[in-house]
Amino acid sequence: MIVITLTKVPRSLRGDLTKWYQEIQTGVYVGSVSARVRDALWDRIMENIGRGEATMVYNSNNELGYQFRTTRQNWQVVEFDGIPLMKHLTESTGSVKHGFSNAAKFHKAKVMTQKSINRRPTSASKLVAVSIDLETTGLDPTKDEIISIGAVKRGKDNQITKFYQLIQTDEVLPQKIVTLTGITDGMLASQGVSLKDGLKGLRAFIADFEVVGYNLRFDETFLTVGFRKIKEPDLTNRMIDLMPLVKKANKFLDNYRLDTGLDEYDVENQQPHNSFSDAQATLELATKLKEKGTF
Repeated sequence: MIVITLTKVPRSLRGDLTKWYQEIQTGVYVGSVSARVRDALWDRIMENIGRGEATMVYNSNNELGYQFRTTRQNWQVVEFDGIPLMKHLTESTGSVKHGFSNAAKFHKAKVMTQKSINRRPTSASKLVAVSIDLETTGLDPTKDEIISIGAVKRGKDNQITKFYQLIQTDEVLPQKIVTLTGITDGMLASQGVSLKDGLKGLRAFIADFEVVGYNLRFDETFLTVGFRKIKEPDLTNRMIDLMPLVKKANKFLDNYRLDTGLDEYDVENQQPHNSFSDAQATLELATKLKEKGTF
C-alpha cells in the first residue's frame, strides 16, 4: 500500500498521478504498485511539483512496517536505531522555488496548446474527429505492450480515412490475448512495425484533429508511456472520452463496457477487440452522441 499527499501542486501533476493511484480525497492518493514504478512516480512528482509539497508513505521491512519521504521544508526524515522518524524543524530548509520546473512548464504549454485547439470552431451538425483504439498485451502500461493501433478519421468534407497498424513486441503473447484479439506472434513478426514507426504514423494521421475514444484514459496512458519510450513528445490534441458521456446520458445501463454502449445506440461492431473495428464503431457512437447534443 502506498499513500501520497500533495498540496499546492500544479493541476497537471494531480491529473497525471490518477493514472496510477486513486484520489480518495483532494490531494490524497492511494495505490499499490511495484517499487520500481513507485520510485519512478516519485521522481515525476519531484520534476513537476513546482512550489508545492508532497509526502509519500509506503510499506517497508523495518520495525514500523513503513517508510516515508517528504518535500516539506519544515520537516525532515531522520533515522533513529533503524526507525524512520519525522523531525520538526524550527527553520525551514532549502530555498523558495520561484515558478515551476521545466517539466511543469512543458505541461503548461501542452495545456495551452489543447485550449487553443479546443477553441477552433467545429460543425454542430457533424463530427470532425479521429477515433482511436489500442490492443495491448495486458492492462498495466508500465509492464504491458501495445500490439495494434486502430484509428478512423472523419474530415470536414465528411470523408473517412483509416489507419491500422500491428506493433512488434519482444514479448510472447499470452494465449488469452491471442484468443481475445485474434492477433498472433507470427502476425506481429511478419506484419508489424516498430513502436516508434507505429506511433509516429499515428501522430501524422491524427494531425490536429480532436481525438475521441471509449474509456480513452486507458489508451491515452499507453500512448503516453509509448511516446516516452521512443523519446517523443506526447500528443497535445483535445481528447474526448465517450464513456463518461454515455454514463451521464444513460444512468441505468447494466454496465458501461463498449459493447453495452454500442448496443444502447444501435451501433454495430463487426469485430470486437480488433482495434480498427473498435475505432470504427467508436466513431459512429461519437457521431450519434454529437447528433443528440451530448457533447
